[in-house]
Amino acid sequence: MSDNKKIGARGYVLPALVVIFSFSLIYIVVVLIPDMTMVKIHPSEYAMEYVQKDEKGEILRDDKGIPVPNAAGRGRKVYIKEGCFYCHSQFVRPQDRDFGSRVYAGDYANETPNILGTSRTGPDLSNEGQKLPDAWHIGHLRDPRAYTPGSIMPSFSFLGDEDMSDLVEYIQSLGQKRFEDPKNRQIYEAYYPEADTAFWKKSEHHKPNVDSAAAANAGAGIFRQNCAVCHGTNGLGNGPNALAMAKKPANFSEPFYKSYSDKTWYYRVAEGVPGTRMPRWKLKLAPEQMWYLVAYLKTLPQEKEVIIEKFQTINDKDWEDQSSLPQRLVDTYENISRMKDNGTYKSNPGGEIEGVAGGH
Repeated sequence: MSDNKKIGARGYVLPALVVIFSFSLIYIVVVLIPDMTMVKIHPSEYAMEYVQKDEKGEILRDDKGIPVPNAAGRGRKVYIKEGCFYCHSQFVRPQDRDFGSRVYAGDYANETPNILGTSRTGPDLSNEGQKLPDAWHIGHLRDPRAYTPGSIMPSFSFLGDEDMSDLVEYIQSLGQKRFEDPKNRQIYEAYYPEADTAFWKKSEHHKPNVDSAAAANAGAGIFRQNCAVCHGTNGLGNGPNALAMAKKPANFSEPFYKSYSDKTWYYRVAEGVPGTRMPRWKLKLAPEQMWYLVAYLKTLPQEKEVIIEKFQTINDKDWEDQSSLPQRLVDTYENISRMKDNGTYKSNPGGEIEGVAGGH
């Protein structure tokens, strides 16, 4: 029995050593290595400071030695308190469109705690600063849907004037130095009034014949490469990305779009659609490419809207086929619409539609 007890005690030694080694390794990787001078991240030229400084450039501190925050620093605390980072990120990824230039570790070297965020329920805010006036941000924070239709952002109208002002000051600081750097001007060109005027002049200069088959054919390729993932292969609004969108992409078969002029089509492609996931393509596509898109889009509206399935599968073969709804369902929808117009539409408590063929 004593030998068994001795063997049993020795059996705990190896697991104990493994546990100690594991915790030691975690401590070294997580605590010691980041704290070593050789891997210290130094502030980049775009790093912001959220503390007050005196005339000599020294950081002002309170009685406890804690740095005194400036207006943007106070706004950062409001941003954290209200949980803004739950929905907004502050890092631009290589595949991102319309969020501006990429950010790097040194851009956030002066910030503690880290509030880069992990979700994008709302847009990325890395480069939000200086693009819009303070009044716009205040109005948007108080009534988001008045400025961004379809937004799920809550209203922050309960914030006091000082907190609201500080929060806007912080938002305007995000990416401020990147925006003001002349070498980044091309990235943010769309936000400069004089550059915007030049863009539209250039657009007219590069306009091809948008009524030609050749231009429409060129536009079809651009559409499938950039737009089909949301609008569907045939522009019916049921691309695979539509599955995850609360506000669905447009179905361009609607007769309504026949009334669009060339300039209206071009403007909508260039500027995107507020309140939706439609980006401003002028930040990625050349004017001539957008005119080709216009030529193709003009061929999509029909005399009668094509009623399609709610979404398109991501299976490649099925995606290319993209079938419409069965004719029986189309007839049912049309009958319902007709009865609503003449006031005879009625649904019984069981959910069945009375007076519609095939509706029970």
